[in-house]
Amino acid sequence: MTRETIDRRLARAAMQAPYLERSEEYELAIRWKEKSDQQALNRITLSHMRLVIAMASKFRNFGLPLGDLIQEGHVGLLEAAARFEPEREVRFSTYASWWIRASIQDYILRNWSIVRGGTSSQQKSLFFNLRRLRARLAQGSQALTNDAIHREIAIALRVSEADVALMDARLSGSDTSLNAPLSEEAGSSAERSDFLVSDDPLPDAIVEETIDVERRSVWLRQALGVLNTREMTIIEQRRLTEDGATLEALGDALGISKERVRQIENRALEKLKAALTSQGGGFLAA
Repeated sequence: MTRETIDRRLARAAMQAPYLERSEEYELAIRWKEKSDQQALNRITLSHMRLVIAMASKFRNFGLPLGDLIQEGHVGLLEAAARFEPEREVRFSTYASWWIRASIQDYILRNWSIVRGGTSSQQKSLFFNLRRLRARLAQGSQALTNDAIHREIAIALRVSEADVALMDARLSGSDTSLNAPLSEEAGSSAERSDFLVSDDPLPDAIVEETIDVERRSVWLRQALGVLNTREMTIIEQRRLTEDGATLEALGDALGISKERVRQIENRALEKLKAALTSQGGGFLAA
């Protein structure tokens, strides 16, 4: 059975489903909310599928299969049923319309382009109303320039003209693969991605460097363990701080001569070198 056949059968079943009277709708909603009556839920949703189909049909011009739009609308219908509060005395169709529309619009925004857009309410409004407003302005008695049309739309939807221009450009074009050839000529192998030059390191080089840095940090921490307290103090103050202390300053702090500080530092460096060489032969060379 083809997808088109399934869609037709779904539409036929929805159109044949009887409308619910207000009292019957209320009773079914109570049964679903209080008793999780699956049969009651099925009757509510089936009787409102014609609403889903009608709303999905309004978004056919975005180039997505009608069957997919109907399925997403059905998801919104189920969400509405899960959240509906019958005691508020609002008809279910009125409440469900918002959820159905929101579900369909979110689906379109996720699948219309590989570049995600329309994340804010204003951007969504711009996405779904720009074409309609542009067509209406273009049919006016006065010919308007693109800038004038963008200005009018920006005022109507309360967004910036820059946002209107950007969205208009996106809606006017289509996604292009970076692997698409630049020329249709036979024998041409150049792709768009060939001209995206970056001076940044390749991902594998970044990962390799990260791993090496972490490994060296571990080796250094282990090597420092071979130093005694005074050697550690001198190495930290002389080698592991941004502004290394002078020999004289360390000598005064430790109560020894600066020559003795130099001797202890050299001895500590030799001990570190030996420890690092034994742990990882390539550390010093790297």
